[in-house]
Amino acid sequence: MAVAFTALILLDGWLDGSLTASAPDKHIQGTGFCVLLALLIIPAQFELSKLAAAKNLKIFTPLAIIASILFASAWYWPQILKISPAIYLFFLSAFVLLALFLYQYSSCGTTAVLANCGANYFAIGYLGLLSSFCLAIRIDFGPWHLLMFASVIKCADIGAYATGSAFGKHKFSPNISPGKTWEGMAGAVAAAMIAAILFAVCCGIMPWPLAVIFGLCFAFIGHMGDLAESMIKRDAQQKDSKNPDSFGIPGFGGILDVIDSPLVAAPFAYLFFMCGS
Repeated sequence: MAVAFTALILLDGWLDGSLTASAPDKHIQGTGFCVLLALLIIPAQFELSKLAAAKNLKIFTPLAIIASILFASAWYWPQILKISPAIYLFFLSAFVLLALFLYQYSSCGTTAVLANCGANYFAIGYLGLLSSFCLAIRIDFGPWHLLMFASVIKCADIGAYATGSAFGKHKFSPNISPGKTWEGMAGAVAAAMIAAILFAVCCGIMPWPLAVIFGLCFAFIGHMGDLAESMIKRDAQQKDSKNPDSFGIPGFGGILDVIDSPLVAAPFAYLFFMCGS
């Protein structure tokens, strides 16, 4: 997955000229990555719908998928429409809310209006709005910043798993995720710092002392993203997000189990890159 993701991002950057400073940038950036986000949102929304159903909440899947993709592409379409992403998100938020009321009335009438509309808006915001910051990093800062962000988050996951499995004794958050330990957290921080420093030095993204802070911060923030999804699964009494009759990833579970950390971390990473540039 890491090789395929890296290859796609590099190809995407090469096609639109953002991979190197020598090639002229095209007006439309991040098309390939935008398509990837859309493809990931579809099964992820079905997984979230399953978790919501366990709590008797109804996700309007067709509307939720379309709205999530529109939110996720909030930095893409403004390149074509010549408007700011903020204005795009402002009007999209209002129109989606109205669409939820119409869908609720046509499918469920006046039953569980607040519960259903609230759950749907959460699902759209969780998968759509948070994903938009991943695309924002790609478009506003370039493919190398996106690869640095994704690598730091996933290296932290790998470090946490490896160290926690070997040395983990002290529980990090036993009420939410009993398998996570402080020893694993230490491994996550070490792996994230190494990945951040390598990208900072090799790609010239930021000074290495700032990369150390980046790795430290996003090891913890990525961990919080994983715990956030664990809260949803624990509330729904599900071990992982995968649907029994749908696509899953061996050793991981569902799509949500793979993207939970970068989803929550993406807005903070965009802010970090914006302030550090």
